[in-house]
Amino acid sequence: MFLDPKEVLKRVGLFGDEVCADFGSGSGGWTIPLAKLVKEGKVFALDILKEPLSALRAKILDEKIDNVEIVEADIEKGVPLDEESCDVVLISNVLFQVENKEKVLAEAKRILKKNGKILIVDWKKEARMGPQEKVDVEEIKNLAKKLILKVEDEFDAGKFHFGLLLKKE
Repeated sequence: MFLDPKEVLKRVGLFGDEVCADFGSGSGGWTIPLAKLVKEGKVFALDILKEPLSALRAKILDEKIDNVEIVEADIEKGVPLDEESCDVVLISNVLFQVENKEKVLAEAKRILKKNGKILIVDWKKEARMGPQEKVDVEEIKNLAKKLILKVEDEFDAGKFHFGLLLKKE
């Protein structure tokens, strides 16, 4: 399989009652598996585009998922979630397309509770497929260090993607 969200999400160590935010959720490729893992929790699905959010809305109705809240937001300008309101922030296949990666990571940190985690999944620099512009994992690790986020885990999230688990201490 190209990229298996359920397998990758296991790396986070979820208990099932977490409050999560999916930055750049799109039509829910990660939101839905995450919502199923945190049945007693909640997932905020954030995206700037209306169409994918509309598709996600249809999917959660179809699958009778009731712990997803859809939020239209530009994650580079700030998210309408309270400080320290989330246990986990997921940023999958998003950083390669944002201009201000530091701002996005700072927003993720702002809404994270103490000991909260950020899971980043993005295209490997050396991957021969995917977008032209890819994220350098070292750049993300340097930004994390600057923002006082601890790199807890770094792993292959699939043939073409890396995974990075950051922790707010």
